[in-house]
Amino acid sequence: MNIEEYLVTLEVPPSLEEAAVDCLLTLESEHGFSSFPVNSHDHRNEGLSLAEQVSGRQKKIRFQMYVPEHSLAALLAQLKAEFSGSGIKYWVLPVVENGIL
Repeated sequence: MNIEEYLVTLEVPPSLEEAAVDCLLTLESEHGFSSFPVNSHDHRNEGLSLAEQVSGRQKKIRFQMYVPEHSLAALLAQLKAEFSGSGIKYWVLPVVENGIL
C-alpha cells in the first residue's frame, strides 16, 4: 500500500519553541519531528529588534515532520487553533520519496 505523505515545516519564534514542542509531541507521535535553529531573512522589518534590522536576520526555530495524508488536516487544524495570531509561518510539501539508508 502506498500511503501519501507530506513534509510539514513550521518556522517558530524562539519564544514559542517550548509550546510548539509540547503541541507537536501530543499530535505527531507516529513519525516524530526534527527541530533546528535557522536565520529568517525578510525585507519587512515588522517585529524586528534594532539588532535584527541591522543584521538583516531574525532567529527562528524550524520544525519539520512527515505527516500521512489522513493526519494532515487534523494537525493543521490543531496548530491553527493553538497558535492563531502567533506569526508562525508554515508550509506543506508532498513527499515524493523517503526512506532509511
